[in-house]
Amino acid sequence: MQLKDSLTNLTPLSDEQQRQLSQALSTLNTQQLAWVSGYLYGLSQAGSQPAVTGAAAAPSGNLTILYGSQTGNAKGVASAIKAQAEARGLPVTLTSMADYKPKQLKKETHLLVVVSTYGEGEPPESAVDLYEQLKKGKVGKLEGLKFAVLGLGDSSYEFFCQTGKDFDSLLTKAGADRVHELASLDVDYQDAAKAWGEQALNAIAATLSAGPTGSSIASAVQQAVGHSQYSKENPFPARLSVNQKITGRDSTKDIRHIEISLEESGIRYQPGDALGIWFDNDADLVGEVLALAHLSGDEATARGSLREVLSRELELTRLHGGFITGLAETSDNAALKDLAGDKAQVNALVASAQVVDVLKRFPTALTAEQLLGLLRPLTPRLYSIASSQSEVEEEVHLTVGVVRYPQEDGTVRSGAASSYLADRLPEDAEVRVFVEHNDNFRLPQNPDTPVIMVGPGTGIAPFRAFLQEREAQGAEGKNWLFFGNPHFTQDFLYQVEWQRYVKSGLLSKISLAFSRDQANKIYVQDRLREAGLELYQWLEAGAHFYVCGDANHMAKDVQEALLDVIAEHGQKSREEAEEYLSELRRAKRYQRDVY
Repeated sequence: MQLKDSLTNLTPLSDEQQRQLSQALSTLNTQQLAWVSGYLYGLSQAGSQPAVTGAAAAPSGNLTILYGSQTGNAKGVASAIKAQAEARGLPVTLTSMADYKPKQLKKETHLLVVVSTYGEGEPPESAVDLYEQLKKGKVGKLEGLKFAVLGLGDSSYEFFCQTGKDFDSLLTKAGADRVHELASLDVDYQDAAKAWGEQALNAIAATLSAGPTGSSIASAVQQAVGHSQYSKENPFPARLSVNQKITGRDSTKDIRHIEISLEESGIRYQPGDALGIWFDNDADLVGEVLALAHLSGDEATARGSLREVLSRELELTRLHGGFITGLAETSDNAALKDLAGDKAQVNALVASAQVVDVLKRFPTALTAEQLLGLLRPLTPRLYSIASSQSEVEEEVHLTVGVVRYPQEDGTVRSGAASSYLADRLPEDAEVRVFVEHNDNFRLPQNPDTPVIMVGPGTGIAPFRAFLQEREAQGAEGKNWLFFGNPHFTQDFLYQVEWQRYVKSGLLSKISLAFSRDQANKIYVQDRLREAGLELYQWLEAGAHFYVCGDANHMAKDVQEALLDVIAEHGQKSREEAEEYLSELRRAKRYQRDVY
């Protein structure tokens, strides 16, 4: 758009202001751009210029809120705390850890950290560099810095809120002064996060005099229009238009191509973003849980009948340790009490079962209040978007693997959201959606930059969006795709599209790994090593490297292969290869969307 294209000529703006403004404007449509133009012109004519000049920070310092978010929850909490701080008149800046230079910490006076934990106690992608720099002591001493940390996690996992605990410990070790206690919040964090924010800001305000707050151009634009009126809390009632199985009849996987209409929503998204799906629990599953708990479902609650609440508001497929230990306290079952006292057994059961399986194994009559007290609030599921709006306009596409768990008794348990989309929603049915923007998984700003994409299985989704966008841009940069799945004939997702891109020249290279088509299993990480020399040459030529898919196995194996390639073909030691990769990450040339 003309307004965005002319940014480089706006000489009064710094490079950082230009970057922020460009990022903010990239989410807006033509109508929104026209509105923002008038809004900013009105500010300038009124003599109010918060978006251009800013105001001096208060003499006693400035509050910086840093967030590290994997699914958007930490970002949401941090944004809410920023609003709380602004309401008090505190000078405050909100920044993603991915956009933050670690050495800037030495210049901070007051810091709030909001960070999630995922996998086996690991930091989210956006937090890795800052986390590693602190851990290695490269930031230096931070005497005089006043801080507090809020960690988000899931107590079903062994290393609950580990990243938050680590940041708290590392900042303390560096000499910073904790002014409010560490918070380790579970999945139902909303109320506790708000209360912690108020208390932490009380502690901050006691040592930080209020002063006029500066505001960047980008924040003025975001405050004026936001990304969309629709959000996690206010989803858009979209329409499911296509549900197509794209694996073969004999495939071990059931993968669907889903298309959803966003007509009249005004929702904008970029390649790399995720779509949040709110879903209803399976009616049969709800009925089974009620029967096992000796309840009818007609019991009245403050939010409607018990059956209605179980259907739309509570998690029934994601088991958590608290359900097992809480049920044990209610039950007289000695075996259940023994199991609940063994953390290893609890973790194993959480990993392999659902709520209904525990109730079948340990029958317990419950009251409606007891059952509600044991269950967690339902959370939406996020899916990497598999389309570019440059190509599909008022649609959004997903690549959904339907999760199914065969049980020992012959029954099959299903993933709540994937089975909802694949099996329980007829075409043209309403589905509640919102966009979760992911600024840490973006195509290069320069369309001439080469990109390497590693996306086995449903990890292919964002790279379909990437290539649609690159085609629409007329991008000259080379594109290399690594894709893997069990069988060529059954599991080559979007095969015709990739072949078309190869034929047109848009897809410069495609490296395939069908693990079970030969005696020895071959995975994408094997293809990376085989193509190591050329891969390293692409990196040396400025290529961006992207990974999407399974965090616990594939992503770790791909990173190991990448380190091996860098060490071998760059003639580097392991430590030098790790630093090379860290530099790629800091330059946003190594980006991962893993789950």
